Amino acid sequence: MIYNYYPGCTLSTKAKELDVAARKCAEALGFPLVELPNWQCCGAVYPMAPDAIAERLSAVRALVAARDNGGVLVTLCSACHHVIKRVNDDMANVKEIQQKVNNYLGLEVPYTGETKVLHYLEVLRDVVGFENLKAKVVKPLQGRNIGAYYGCLLLRPGQVMSFDDVERPEILENFIKVIGATPVIYDMRNECCAGYMAVTDKNLCKEMVSEIQDNAADAGAGEFITACPLCAYNLLENAGATKLPVSYFTEVLAEALGLNEGGAD
Repeated sequence: MIYNYYPGCTLSTKAKELDVAARKCAEALGFPLVELPNWQCCGAVYPMAPDAIAERLSAVRALVAARDNGGVLVTLCSACHHVIKRVNDDMANVKEIQQKVNNYLGLEVPYTGETKVLHYLEVLRDVVGFENLKAKVVKPLQGRNIGAYYGCLLLRPGQVMSFDDVERPEILENFIKVIGATPVIYDMRNECCAGYMAVTDKNLCKEMVSEIQDNAADAGAGEFITACPLCAYNLLENAGATKLPVSYFTEVLAEALGLNEGGAD
């Protein structure tokens, strides 16, 4: 299987750690990522208006490129995954959007949602398999109490994202167990961090992040992991008195697989 990979803009700049560790781990686990050529920014925010055709085009171009190269597209950033997965659903199920996008792009073979969009975590769970992953761990992260922070983009809307149970997700907790650490369940792990309000209403953002940090710490977490660059930034830069460290899930995976010797790339 070819694992076409859409990294997205932030993974080339502020979130390089998420990308570098992901590529290393994918190689080690037998599913090397093939970066899509000439990919464009997904837009970062899903366009709610059904007539917002131009805002969907870059996501569709990525989906078409993946369709024409094996049919699977792997995403990593929560925002990119959210946009591309929802646009793919539009192209499969909303005839008006499908027709307008295809007319605009002038594709020889119209696109109708054929590409299978997978988040990197889904590849670990459903393709590699958590039991197989566990067997490859050489440095289990014993003694570390980790709070998974999902945020909102990975999970919602549940019927479209089909990632995990919206109210009781477990994929990250199961991942934490596999790498030898202890998952900490806390109430606000799937609540929004107000990341999109970080500029327009910083006080609200700080209030919500402080609640998340306090909630996780009170439950016994000593650190966070996440898949979202915006969430990672927000949890660190807008924290209050409680400020748990934040890592990307791919970073702790690389650590558990023993891939961090010699320093980061």
